[in-house]
Amino acid sequence: MRRTAVALTLLTALSCGSFVGSQAVSAASASAGSGGGTGRGTNILVVGIDSRAGLSAAEKRRLHVGGKGCNCTDVMMLVHLSQNRRRASIVSIPRDSYVEYAGATATAPARSGKINGAYAAGGGPLTVATVEKATGLHIDHYLETGFTGFERTVDNLGGATVCTDKPLSDENSGLDIGAGRHLTDGNRALRYVRARHVNLRPGDLGRVRRQQRLVDDLLARLTAEGALAGPISTARTVRTLLKTVRTDERTGLDDLVRIGWALGRLRADRTEFATVPIRLFDHRVPGVGSTLVWDEARSAALWAALGADRPITGDTRIQPVAENPAPTDPARFSVRVDDADVAAALRGNGFVVTDTSATAPPERPAGPPVIRYATGQEENAATVAAALPGARLQADPELDAVVEVTVGARPVQVQAVTFDRNVADGAPVTGDRLRCAEAPAAAGASRPGSAVEPSGRR
Repeated sequence: MRRTAVALTLLTALSCGSFVGSQAVSAASASAGSGGGTGRGTNILVVGIDSRAGLSAAEKRRLHVGGKGCNCTDVMMLVHLSQNRRRASIVSIPRDSYVEYAGATATAPARSGKINGAYAAGGGPLTVATVEKATGLHIDHYLETGFTGFERTVDNLGGATVCTDKPLSDENSGLDIGAGRHLTDGNRALRYVRARHVNLRPGDLGRVRRQQRLVDDLLARLTAEGALAGPISTARTVRTLLKTVRTDERTGLDDLVRIGWALGRLRADRTEFATVPIRLFDHRVPGVGSTLVWDEARSAALWAALGADRPITGDTRIQPVAENPAPTDPARFSVRVDDADVAAALRGNGFVVTDTSATAPPERPAGPPVIRYATGQEENAATVAAALPGARLQADPELDAVVEVTVGARPVQVQAVTFDRNVADGAPVTGDRLRCAEAPAAAGASRPGSAVEPSGRR
């Protein structure tokens, strides 16, 4: 009961827009003709709208949301609560997913586009129907919020935890935080979850993972503080939620309390987070732009698992286990190698290699290859090490943005590596593994430091 409505509060709050009128959605009518079945468990679709409507110039500056909104969904999460209420699976659906919209008729043929465009074309009802058509799952409840809704919700809950092992900056969202774990107010948390052009892992998948981590850590902190410890406080939190979140016509206070009550009893290892597996990360469509194409087999396995009310973590059909996984894409960084044969073998395995064997010493040093790397190149060096079993890693701050391999006298066997971006940015993971490393403070303990002290819960 300690997680209750808080899970929904933050899930619904992960948004990038403002309310655009009331969007009453009937899940029953929306699923008609869309391929949604009855399924087992409860499915909640949570969206955030990218719209600047109703925001003053001062609010846009404060929220750092200048520019033109698209009146489309910018954040989309499908929350599946198991039938026995002992597991929750939270799946992020990237905004640029290329899907076929629902609502085709004899006079209006089916059309495809980015999934976030369904809202602009038909509001909440078409969004629900399109998600049902794409996933084959029935949506039971729908929640929607926006920029200011997110900010107010985080502030009302006493702030949110954000974390990063390296500094993050994004001029577009206004994000600028140092390495570590920070307790931030709603404004800075909004910048954290909106950032798409960060210096590390740019794009939507990295942003989605940060959103998931923020939700997970907020649940942990509020649990440690003893928040929402009974039905009265649960109902109070839900009422607070409904001040900043819109629901469909079938979702009321009692529904949210029941769902929240079940979520509140879950341990972190019974909460799962994932992003829809992607096959094509830059599928260009005339008139639509750059889109994401789901991995057909793996996404189908994901929806099938949810439809059958099964866990999504540990399912190799959703996330195959690579024989020799690499943390980064070998085609996206440079490697200098002082041995012609090793250079050729690495190049044949997808690495971008410069052969420096012409300047190598005539006598090789004893031992295995040495992989030298500069600060910030740790993951790239690990990818090279995966291809060169037994190699020694050596940090070298004097190097530029390149990884350098010095081959020793010991024979070298180059192994093929597998890079899967879905693993790096969205593989199914339980909440206890996704959470920021530092444990949340217990009730009455001092909170993590932050450049901005959040307003108190109210």
